[in-house]
Amino acid sequence: MSANKYQGNGRLILGIVLLVLTFWMFAQSMQAALIPIIAQEFGITHNPDQMDLLNFAASITPLFAAACIVAAGGLADRYGRMKFSFFGVVLSIIGSVIVALTTNVEMLIIGRGLQGISGACIMPATIALMKTYFEGKKQATALTWWSVGSWGGSGFCTILVGLIEPRFGWQAIYWISSVVALIGLLLMYGVPESKAPATDKKFDSLGSAIFIASLICLVLAVSKGRSWGYDVKFLGMLALSVIGLAAFYFVEKTAPKKGIAQLVDFSLFKSRGYFGATLSNFLLNAIAGAMVIVNIYMLQGRGLSTGDVATMTITYAVAVLVLLPVGQKILFKFGGRLPMIIGTIITFIGVILMSFTSVQDLTLYKMLVMAGYAMFGLGLGIYATPSTFTAISSAPQEKAAVAAGIYKLASSLGGAMGVALSLAVFSAFQDINKAGAAGLWLNVGFGVLALLSILFIIPKEQKKMALKTV
Repeated sequence: MSANKYQGNGRLILGIVLLVLTFWMFAQSMQAALIPIIAQEFGITHNPDQMDLLNFAASITPLFAAACIVAAGGLADRYGRMKFSFFGVVLSIIGSVIVALTTNVEMLIIGRGLQGISGACIMPATIALMKTYFEGKKQATALTWWSVGSWGGSGFCTILVGLIEPRFGWQAIYWISSVVALIGLLLMYGVPESKAPATDKKFDSLGSAIFIASLICLVLAVSKGRSWGYDVKFLGMLALSVIGLAAFYFVEKTAPKKGIAQLVDFSLFKSRGYFGATLSNFLLNAIAGAMVIVNIYMLQGRGLSTGDVATMTITYAVAVLVLLPVGQKILFKFGGRLPMIIGTIITFIGVILMSFTSVQDLTLYKMLVMAGYAMFGLGLGIYATPSTFTAISSAPQEKAAVAAGIYKLASSLGGAMGVALSLAVFSAFQDINKAGAAGLWLNVGFGVLALLSILFIIPKEQKKMALKTV
């Protein structure tokens, strides 16, 4: 069947959701609760250097996803979104198998790196497929389901850790993710290839290399700064990232004159709707650091098991899944701006509830965390679809995967930066209660900044624009 006759269906949606879900299943599970368990199994609990490498292994998946996602989106537009979905699944399975079989941190880093690149291939390509094969309200519905895999997956993985790890070991999570990815690919079998119109412009290899290297330097500086002691190595990485990003901007601005297709089309950001949605998406994904901090605090500060922590996060997963359709309905009636505002406010109120680490009564604090998780999920559920739809509907069809790649870059980079900064703040305090509170209040700040970006960047007339698009 030709691409111009194909109409998206439920089978395609389910396949894409499973591909997206598998990324979050392995990306977040290690950060959520597996680090202490793996450290104990590898016998490195009291080895600072190896623990440092283990923390790096946990963060390298979102780091590589963030660094490679825009380049992967551009390549998917050029060579085919289905091809890149397939390539992403292959890397996902290889990376998961390496992680599941490894007995040392070094191999863990290799597997986690491959998993990050797989996410970079899958996420922009699948969003572009949604934009290509669904229209109007059907497109918004499809993006809602995409958000189920993305936003819901980050909560689902913690539940999975609690249910699977105590019975079958942490490696089982990665075997399961491989099977889920394969099933998703089989469901997508037969979907016609989708790509942007052919162009004689060259792919921006230089810009891609500079951009990837700059982002890696930036996240390394943020995540490793404290362990390095904020010394010459930290300053050098930070300087390299700044210089690299400045060079990248220059390369991109001069690319069209050289017959090179821009990796990042800065004209996309002329749309205040796209810019506001992407920036708020970055900041609201940074707030994911709150999940990592509260889980670590509950494990180390309150002595709970991974099963206990998983049980408490159920309210988050349920709230996200239940509220995603509500966010879509508000989008249809009021446009994207209002549900994004409401969702953001509810999200950081949830983090505030988690931040009361000074509460001594464990039962009361667990109730606060469960309520906080519920509000966290409720807010993200309302925010997710309107934000994704506002961004993607603002982009031209021929730049669908690139625009989606930049939007998901904001997600991955925001998550990586948020977790790195949250852990840095958490580690700066000796008192575990103060450490937990400080890490969580940092994430409240991310939420407030996300709200301001929506209020002052996305125009009020976005309501009419969104309704017209639908």
